[in-house]
Formats: sequence, structure tokens, C-alpha cells
Amino acid sequence: MSATWYECKIKYRKLDEASGMLKVKTEPFLVDAISYTEAESRITEEMSAYLSDTEEIKITNIKVANFAEIHPFENSDRWFKSKVSLIAFDEESGKERKTNMYLLIQANDVKEAYDNTISVMKDTMGEYSVPSIAESPIMDVFPYFSGEEDDMERVEKFNIIKDSIPAVAEVIEEDPIEAETEAEVEA
Repeated sequence: MSATWYECKIKYRKLDEASGMLKVKTEPFLVDAISYTEAESRITEEMSAYLSDTEEIKITNIKVANFAEIHPFENSDRWFKSKVSLIAFDEESGKERKTNMYLLIQANDVKEAYDNTISVMKDTMGEYSVPSIAESPIMDVFPYFSGEEDDMERVEKFNIIKDSIPAVAEVIEEDPIEAETEAEVEA
């Protein structure tokens, strides 16, 4: 059975890292649920872990998201919406037919999102193209797990991948004399 993903827009008070003050934010989150009612219940439960007891959330919108698949990747911190066009040849009409599907891919930038999309699609038997990739406003994804032992392993693996810290770019050693000169100029 495939998952049904619900996009839930939540209004809540969040600490603004730039100013250090609490600001009211409205942000979308994705939950795997069976119905709108369960989506509302699940997002309330998931968000309560991030808020203090005195803070409240307001659910401003819930809608069915049109993602065929969700793919988290290690060392990534943003979500991208990849449009993938599956290409099939219609023998009756003699024309090519395209069927579009959308994937939610975790990556650090558009190029990495494209690479991750290609790696997800590598085992596809038919032809396809990737006509667009755009950064998604989705803040976080909460998949459904039943709590069974097999599911607990999947939940741990999903959370490890989702919460992994982005890899820091390799630092290139500078010429020590040039670095000292720059430090003296800045001082």
C-alpha cells in the first residue's frame, strides 16, 4: 500500500536565529497519514516535541501532497521537488506519451538534488526525463511507522539519514605567511 502524504501548514512561534527573538512563522510540514483527521493528530503530536508546554500551534491548512515518493539522503538539509516525466510509446497512436510524477528529494543544492533524483531513478526500466527541480518550502517530513520491530529499524534509519548534519566542505590549506599577513591587515 502506498503512502498518502499530507502537507500541513503550521503557524507557531519560532526562535529567529538572526535576531534571537520569538517570531510567528507559518511553515509547511509533511506527514504520512490515512485521513485528514489523522494528519491533524499526527502533526500536532510531532510538533509538540519541538515546543514547550505553554506554546501552541495553529494548523492553517491541510491538503493531500502530490508526491509519488519521498527520498531522504544523508548529509542534506533541504527538500527539493523533482518533476520526473516517464516516457512511454503508445503503439495505437504512434506517439510518445509522458506521465509526470513528483519526488521529494533531500539535498543541499539543486545540482545535488538532480544527482539524487538520477540515483533514485537508476533502476527504472523505461525512459524518463527530469524537466524541473525546485526547492520545496517543506521544513520536515514525518513518515508513519506502526511501532513493530521491523518498522522501528526503518524509523531509526530514516531519522539518522534525515537528521544527519550536512558535510562540511574540505578546507584548503593556505600559505602560512599569506594567512599571517591577512590576519595582520584585518587586525
